[in-house]
Amino acid sequence: MSKNTVLILGAAGRAGQAFAQAFAHAGWQVLAQARKPLPATLTALPQVQALRCDATDSATLLQLAKQAAGEVQVVLNALNPPYHRWEELLPPLAASAQSTALALGALLMLPGNVYNFGRELPAQLPLATPERPDTPKARLRIALEAQMAAAATQGLDSVVLRAGDFFGGTGSGTWFDLALTAKLSQGVFVYPGALTHIHAWAYLPDLAQAFVQVAARRAQLRGHHRLHFAGHAVEGQVLLDTLQALCGRRLKVRKLPWGLMKLGGLVIPSWRAVAEVRYLWDRPHQLLDTELRALIGTPPHTPLDQALRMSIPALQTAGIAQPLSNKLSAKLNAKVSP
Repeated sequence: MSKNTVLILGAAGRAGQAFAQAFAHAGWQVLAQARKPLPATLTALPQVQALRCDATDSATLLQLAKQAAGEVQVVLNALNPPYHRWEELLPPLAASAQSTALALGALLMLPGNVYNFGRELPAQLPLATPERPDTPKARLRIALEAQMAAAATQGLDSVVLRAGDFFGGTGSGTWFDLALTAKLSQGVFVYPGALTHIHAWAYLPDLAQAFVQVAARRAQLRGHHRLHFAGHAVEGQVLLDTLQALCGRRLKVRKLPWGLMKLGGLVIPSWRAVAEVRYLWDRPHQLLDTELRALIGTPPHTPLDQALRMSIPALQTAGIAQPLSNKLSAKLNAKVSP
């Protein structure tokens, strides 16, 4: 019996690495597209084969994929250009992923986000939540997903699995490591919003496992589909309490200097792009995963304290932090909406 094969675009990135590892460990053959060499965590896996090319070069990408595997069942678009270059890079990258999946007759999978719901996104985000193109990122993501849906008339099967902000996995570049825990070694917890607000988070290893489980049910996903991954919907205070317990000390709370970032954004494009999404920290929100549960059953969900421990290298060092007591762990995780 031949193995299932997934082509992961952007496999050297943070999300791409997590997806590649999850599919490989599930027994899939993984074709890992990247412009740069793959990290050792992937090259050490015999199921992973590197495809060195530019993701926008769809002709070369298709040729390499066909040479490497007789049939590709899934194309996973894990490409994520820098925030400030979305307008320039997101459309051609998405178009290449779509044309490649169509040519291979494969299911196209995309990690989605909450930008689609606009500045006034409600606290509860079921699948039927209206999309509002009132920000630059919302307009781009809505257009991208609309193109995927329209391609169903050409025979493209596709699914968007929408999740909150990433944490965990290998590398850096998320709110979690660039803001919240950037000064943890100094005893400081930096939070961009009100500690009382619920924010949607996705522990990358859990999300990657969900992608594998959805891909395994691709026969049920004809046409275009959207699904929500609830992940950890948690108040900032719960994150703070859990991190303090893991660190074994109280942490000072500092707010993100939004004013400085807005001012700096006048000359630094990446700061300006980050400041544009401040509203996500002013609006409590969580994704509801009813349809995902109907498809795969209970989604992967690592307890919050364990997920945080595995996401912070310092907390993985022996002696830095002892495991939480069962009683405290249960109390903290009970405050998290799965």
